[in-house]
Order: sequence, then C-alpha cells, then structure tokens
Amino acid sequence: MLRDVVLLGVIFGSAAGAVAAPKIGAPFQPYLMKFLMALLFLGFTRIDFKGLFDTSRQGLQRLGILVVIKLIMLPVTLFWITSFVSLDYAVPVMLLSGISTGVVAPFMAALVAAEVATVIRMVVVTSVLVPMSLPFLVELLVGAEISIPFSLMVETLAWVIFLPLLLVAVVRKLAPRLLHGIHTVQFPLSLSLFALINLGVFSKHSHFFIDHSTEIVAMLLIAYLLAAVYFAVGYLALTGAPEEQRLAAGISLALMNNVLVIVFSSEFFGPLSPALATMYLFPFFSLLTPLRMLSNSRKKQGSGN
Repeated sequence: MLRDVVLLGVIFGSAAGAVAAPKIGAPFQPYLMKFLMALLFLGFTRIDFKGLFDTSRQGLQRLGILVVIKLIMLPVTLFWITSFVSLDYAVPVMLLSGISTGVVAPFMAALVAAEVATVIRMVVVTSVLVPMSLPFLVELLVGAEISIPFSLMVETLAWVIFLPLLLVAVVRKLAPRLLHGIHTVQFPLSLSLFALINLGVFSKHSHFFIDHSTEIVAMLLIAYLLAAVYFAVGYLALTGAPEEQRLAAGISLALMNNVLVIVFSSEFFGPLSPALATMYLFPFFSLLTPLRMLSNSRKKQGSGN
C-alpha cells in the first residue's frame, strides 16, 4: 500500500511540476520511447514467456475477440455515444479508444498477477493492425484522412518491444545473477522512469493546461470514466475465462499507447485530442492500485476456498 501511495505521489507530483515549470521536463521530451523500452525491460525480467505463443483454438478465439473489441467495436461505440453528448470530444475519445495496446501494459500486468502473455500478444497484434484500422475509422466516422506510416509503426514496435525482449533473453542466458540485482532495485528504477515520462509529456503541453484549466478538469473526469469503461469491457468480455486472463483482457483495453495518440493527433487534429490523451496518463498509472487490490482480493478468496 505504501508503494502505491509513493507511486501516485510521484506521478501527480511530476506532472504538476512539469506544467508549472516546463523547462524542467523539456530535456526529456525526445527520449520518451527509450524510457518506455527501459520500463519494458524491467517488466520482462520477471516474465515467463512459455505461454506467449498460444495457438490453441480457445486462445486464438479470445485474442480475436479482444482485438475486434479494441480496434473496432469500442472506438465506434464510444464515438457515437460521445457525439450525442459533445461533438468536440467525440474524435478525441475515438482516437484514444482505437489506438493499440500500450507497450507498458505487460509491465503493469506483471505487477498485478495478470496473464502477461495475453497482454503481449495484444500489444503485438494491435500495433501491427492500428495503422490500417484507425485511419479507416477516422475516414468512416468523421470524413477525415490521417496517415500513420506502417513502416514507422513496425520499426517502433520492433525497437520498443523486441529489443527489451532480446536483451532479457541474453541476460538470462549469459548473466542470470544480474537479474537478481535488477529485481532488488526494480521499484525505484520504475518509479524514476514513470517520473521522467510525465516530465517529458506534461512539459510539452504545459501552456494548454494552464490556459484551459476548466477544460482540463473535465478531461480528467472523462479520462477516468473511459479507463473504467475500458477495463470493465475487457474484463467482462472473457467471462468464464481464468481470473488472470480476465485481468489481462481489462488491462489490454485500459492501458493503450496514449503517447502515440499525443504525437500524431497533435499534427492532424486540434488540441483536445492530444490533451485528452495526455490526461489519460493519470488513470493509466493510478489504475495500478485498484487492480492490485482486485488481484489480492481474488487471491485471498482462492486461498480461503
């Protein structure tokens, strides 16, 4: 519990500091993907990858269900619902909902005892498909065309996911004792990386946050509401599956590549889209506490039986 309090304190504190003094976070802006890679490496060091390539019929069916929900059903449904409430937020909600599963999601899944292999498969499949699915949805729903270069997505996926994977495999083979040393300092290292990511992201949009404080409060509430919807849809989508898979499904939908939304929506859309994606960092990280509580509660129920 103390770690969760410290984590939330660092996340909110670094965000507030970056908005108040953007010069502090500006030097970290070019290195956000590298910070994500470091987080993935830390998470992968504790992961057993035996279940990564699940080719069973049931495994593929569940993966297919989650991919369709993540890339098509969820963004379309939430776009139409939001458009009835506020047209201004319909596109930002759709972009955030339809982006790929975040590269940090496997790390978060490992922290709450969810099935990491399911999350990793979602990261890979949705990252490959989203350059085609998201522009199609934008053109279909709002009549605008955007272009996410497929080669850039593949290159980013390879660097951000597969390089940490390869590095963990090499360390496990050549220096397994090093992993034990990493585990002893994993939390402070992860905490530092979370802070650096926040400093880089929030410093970039500090002027918007200061000039639109009322809208920011609304966006923060929307972000938390969306996080609850994302997780609930994923968790309920695999009713009947083992608990760790249901947690993984919720995490796969709730933890998306919002940093990618920030990057390309800044170029093609107004400030609301990158701002909402930036505000989603709050539920992105603070979701860890209720997830861990849910996981611990399930473990106690299981041990009681």
